[in-house]
Amino acid sequence: MRLGTPGLYLGLSLLLVAGASPAFSVDAPAKKIELKKLSDLPPHTYVIPGKPSAFVQDPAAVRILAAAVGKDLQKDLDTYDIQDKTTLKRFHGTLAIIAMLEGKEAEVRAHLATVKGLEDKPAQKLMSGLMLGAYLDAKANPGGDFKAAFRKALDKALAALPYQEVQDAIKGQKAAMEIGSANLITGQIAASLDPVITDGKISQDLGGGLLGAAFQLETILPVKAEIVASLTAVLDANRTARKADIWAGRDEALKASASLHPVVIGIWDSGTDVALFKDRLWVNRKEVPGNAKDDDRNGFVDDVNGIAWDLHSNKVVGPLATLEGKPEKIQAAKASLKGFVDLQANVDSPEAGALKKLLSTLPAAEVKDFIEGVSQVSNYSHGTHVSGIAAKGNPAARLLVDRITFDYHVHPETPTLEQAAKDAAAMVQSVAYFKAHGVRVVNMSWGGDLKSIDHALELNHAGGTPEERRLLAKKIYDIGYKALDKAITAAPGVLFVVAAGNSNNDVKFDEVFPSSFRKPNVLIVGAVDQAGDQTSFTSFGNVDVFANGFEVESCVPGGELMKFSGTSMAAPNVTNLAGKLLALKPALGTQAVKDLIIKGAEEKVVAGKTIRLIHPARTLELARH
Repeated sequence: MRLGTPGLYLGLSLLLVAGASPAFSVDAPAKKIELKKLSDLPPHTYVIPGKPSAFVQDPAAVRILAAAVGKDLQKDLDTYDIQDKTTLKRFHGTLAIIAMLEGKEAEVRAHLATVKGLEDKPAQKLMSGLMLGAYLDAKANPGGDFKAAFRKALDKALAALPYQEVQDAIKGQKAAMEIGSANLITGQIAASLDPVITDGKISQDLGGGLLGAAFQLETILPVKAEIVASLTAVLDANRTARKADIWAGRDEALKASASLHPVVIGIWDSGTDVALFKDRLWVNRKEVPGNAKDDDRNGFVDDVNGIAWDLHSNKVVGPLATLEGKPEKIQAAKASLKGFVDLQANVDSPEAGALKKLLSTLPAAEVKDFIEGVSQVSNYSHGTHVSGIAAKGNPAARLLVDRITFDYHVHPETPTLEQAAKDAAAMVQSVAYFKAHGVRVVNMSWGGDLKSIDHALELNHAGGTPEERRLLAKKIYDIGYKALDKAITAAPGVLFVVAAGNSNNDVKFDEVFPSSFRKPNVLIVGAVDQAGDQTSFTSFGNVDVFANGFEVESCVPGGELMKFSGTSMAAPNVTNLAGKLLALKPALGTQAVKDLIIKGAEEKVVAGKTIRLIHPARTLELARH
């Protein structure tokens, strides 16, 4: 699973409510059981009638599931000592939705208050529960025009917020609401779940997601126009207000000179359009381009600028994959991707307008093709975008491409032990290739997690009972984790820069790799925005430094410039800094590079915790003295 992708804010993160693992049940103990990792939660399963896409439109059936899920969530809260704030926010957020569906308004407010109290990120804390609070305020005064009352309550709540702190959150919320529709929600469920949930059995993960979808359909979409109007009014009233951009003032481009030393930078990602980096590529001089031979007999054919793997970890050729599908559909998907990016930035572009129009009329049956088309283009663009950030301002950068393939389909393939072993072997060979060709720093804007493996097994009816499935998922996860851990440990001369992830979670508690690794030659990067404030999506729990991961401009295949957001964009900003350090001081060891990046960083206290924001100019100045 890829981490740090440019988030599209489809408003459909409804089916991935975090879940559980090895099963054991207990009567309510006098002392709660300490929960050390997410997979220690017991699994819960439910049965729903009919197809999931129809189920979310059946209020009576939804409320039966809501009661069952709510009972289990409350039991787990009573049984386990859960210290992880992300898990607690998820529990209470789902309980708030359940209380809303059941008309228990006092319970809704109580759970919203708990979630708000658990939130550490300032902007998210300010926005937490705001819309539901306005909804409840409007309901508290029956007899009038409810929608007008809701709009008035929401306007009042938004007006009370400090705009400078919440402007990006408001833009993101507006973008999500503008593209939200019943067809988009039910179409995604129909594409991803209807073909596989044939017996009605679902996990608590999927159950919580379906309840969220039903809540969107029943409560949020009917007031969509009021929400969009209220958010738009705030943005329009503050068009001249902008958060300060700290990054231009602390960046430093190196000038080409004889004193710079070429530094090989590995881009372990979805592929790179090498035509855009002709003077900044690593070149294997022992390989004859395009002759379909392994001239240097290293096991890779035509590895002129690096190596490549397909979805199943077979060796393939070429630094950039070929997009699948008809040209007109590919072009439409590219335009939609730009539309998503522009909507998130509140840019009224032709692509943004066309996307809103398209999604307002898109039939549910066409949602699957639409999502897969945009996902494929996003994956295709990802590695080139990362490469552009990593090489910017460094004429000594020499990019070595290690292309891996990310699946863009709505329905995941069945994870197996055999494929896990093959993937692990490919990772080991990749690290060995980096070592053999003098790579000093590698960018890794991707990763995998235990929960996603379990989810994919469930969707493919694989792995047996929930308990057996969890055990199999852990075995599959451990194969990749242990192999990559061992390979990186054996490459102390290479600095691996890793994106923390975009799930707003603790990567250690949720068991995510490689962002949970703690090693001298691994640097974990979280994302902040233009002002140095943590983004809503950035994961945490094991982050060394934070860098700009918000609307970062770079190139995509073909050369067009686009602004993507994600820890995928933050990580190559750190890779860029490491590359510049090594261009200036090639004798620096891995630990020294890491120490300079951390030492030069600016410390910032957020919610009582200290984070480090990279400061390239200061770090480079430290290296010069």
